[in-house]
Amino acid sequence: MKPRLQTSLGQQLVLTPQLRQALHLLQLSTLELEAEINAAVESNPLLDWDESEPLRVADDGAPASTETPADGESGDNDFRDDDWSPAGEAWQESRGWNGEDGGDPTDRMVQTDSLQDHLSWQLHLTHLSERDRRIGLMLIDAIDDDGYLREPLDAIAQSLLPETRCTPDEVLAVLRQVQRLDPVGIGARDLAECLVLQLDNLPAATPGRELARRIATGPIDRLPRIGIDGVAAELDCSQDDAAQALALLRSLDPRPGAQIGDLPANTYVVPDCVISRQQGMWRVVLANERLPRLTIHRGYEQMIQHADAGDAGYLRGRLQEARWLLKNLAQRGETLLKVVHCLLREQSGFLEFGPQALRPLTLREVAAQVGLHESTISRAISRKYVRTPRGTIPLRAFFASGIGTEGGGEASSIAIQEMIKRLVEAENPRKPLSDARLAEALKATGVPVARRTVAKYRELLNIPSSHERIRVA
Repeated sequence: MKPRLQTSLGQQLVLTPQLRQALHLLQLSTLELEAEINAAVESNPLLDWDESEPLRVADDGAPASTETPADGESGDNDFRDDDWSPAGEAWQESRGWNGEDGGDPTDRMVQTDSLQDHLSWQLHLTHLSERDRRIGLMLIDAIDDDGYLREPLDAIAQSLLPETRCTPDEVLAVLRQVQRLDPVGIGARDLAECLVLQLDNLPAATPGRELARRIATGPIDRLPRIGIDGVAAELDCSQDDAAQALALLRSLDPRPGAQIGDLPANTYVVPDCVISRQQGMWRVVLANERLPRLTIHRGYEQMIQHADAGDAGYLRGRLQEARWLLKNLAQRGETLLKVVHCLLREQSGFLEFGPQALRPLTLREVAAQVGLHESTISRAISRKYVRTPRGTIPLRAFFASGIGTEGGGEASSIAIQEMIKRLVEAENPRKPLSDARLAEALKATGVPVARRTVAKYRELLNIPSSHERIRVA
């Protein structure tokens, strides 16, 4: 084939560096944005911290302006290089978590020890020998998060070789010492032993203590099947005494190790917005106490006029990058405010009455109202949190799928889950509702839901099945 040249006409969407940066900043969380700003200031000499005037809380609490320039207008004439906060009160700082100003909120996080740290600290306060203390530390290391010792005693003895030689009986003797530590019931090898350890720690005059101990070492595994009548017949006691002993068993903790432990990962979050109610009106402001103000370094900017061609070109490029960053940060705040204002309008009932009032809402609906693309809305709510009178919740919590009701409306999946949770809480513990009966109860309220859908929502709520929820008293 003979090579030749030809021309063609076509359209292609190209993301400019400025647009790429705007999309990147929009999807960052508050902590990631703070790190991004710090890195930009360190790498760009034209950027500097503006410490001339600290941010203040708006006195009237009015919502921030969310107006954006019209199509075709860049808004560069209204943009100031030395201030990256948009017009209005959007980027004014809100107060700290407890009303105090300044300081790093992470400094106020509670630092907790792990279960092993807590037990090891107590073990070192006992009068055990150095050899027994090594055995005790090995036992503590084998205790799981619930407080149970799942490893056999002979395996513990083998783990101590060759430094320490001991028999399973010696390991058992040290285990008895570990089981005296706090929390009560720690180091048990099964549920029965855990309950017995807690019962033995109660005063001898505790009503139902001895009978509860007999139940724990006897028919504890068969309680859901035999009930109070079976316990009374098997242990030769009255139904009242059996009920009293069972009530005492229910007051014990089957997972004593769960009382102590490290905070789970990502427990602490920084809200991006604050929703509050003032004089009967919902208000939205951006919470930027962690984000410092940026400005253009005027000294380097003035050097452009007096520098040679090479240095001036470098400084002009850095100046343009700084202006892009300031403008994109302002645009990020405006976009986030638009989305949160729309969510507030659509889900005000959720803030008023709780999850049961959450209405179905999709990204497409929000995108149509604020005039943005669905992907932009998805980036805007990604890893973003808002502080409300109901706590700090992710923005994604405002979105929910819907199921048609018999009345012609829709009920959100979150609202249906809340209804299932309330039905389970109000059920008879001796005759819990099955998934089919839960579906019938929901249908009676006008929400037709299939049994499989009820089972799926029940599992999302970590609610056991009906036969696992049986209580004998």
